[in-house]
Amino acid sequence: MDLALAEARAAALAGEVPVGAVVLCGNEVVARSQNRMVRDGDATAHAELLALREAARVLGEARLLECTLVVTLEPCAMCAGAIVLARVGTLVFGAWDDKAGMCGSIGDVVRHPKLNHRPQVRGGVRTAESGAILKAFFAARRG
Repeated sequence: MDLALAEARAAALAGEVPVGAVVLCGNEVVARSQNRMVRDGDATAHAELLALREAARVLGEARLLECTLVVTLEPCAMCAGAIVLARVGTLVFGAWDDKAGMCGSIGDVVRHPKLNHRPQVRGGVRTAESGAILKAFFAARRG
């Protein structure tokens, strides 16, 4: 989570919503990213998607069954769907998102019983730190 939090802080400095993500396979970091929606002009450039894409490229494999995705904010519907499609083995996230979170808050895409893959999920890891980065970012934007 330390690496994901560092990515989130870097995103905030770049003017992005501060979300960071890291993909681990075993003890090896295979990908890390942060939100890039503003910089890339791409609504799908969420930290999770970018990290999953990079992990697939590095590993030469679209299915990430042996990998763990660590992200600072509960994934949205788009990212939750990508996590299922990438067959991520474990999802760990920080702050809960009661506005768009789809891994337990307002819905639960990753554990939907009709889907053919359901990762292990551990939410609320270092919630206070993840939430503080987001709160500070939005407080500064509101002035």
